Amino acid sequence: MNRTYCIIDASEVNSVDFDQVAETSADTLRYSLDGTKTFVKYEGDQPSFLSGKQEYTHSEILSILSGDEWTSDDII
Repeated sequence: MNRTYCIIDASEVNSVDFDQVAETSADTLRYSLDGTKTFVKYEGDQPSFLSGKQEYTHSEILSILSGDEWTSDDII
């Protein structure tokens, strides 16, 4: 089964039911560089806590995550 991805506001993390997504806790989420957004992935039907959220395929989310909002070119 294919995974589906949804971007959510960081303020919505407390509403995530981690039994319904691939991530295990808020600590395992990847956040945007400014810390305001994150995403979850799941298989099957969209969990009710994500109702109305835009869904993305794997290739779509990879394209989004390679953008400036999620990836820095700065070398540390």
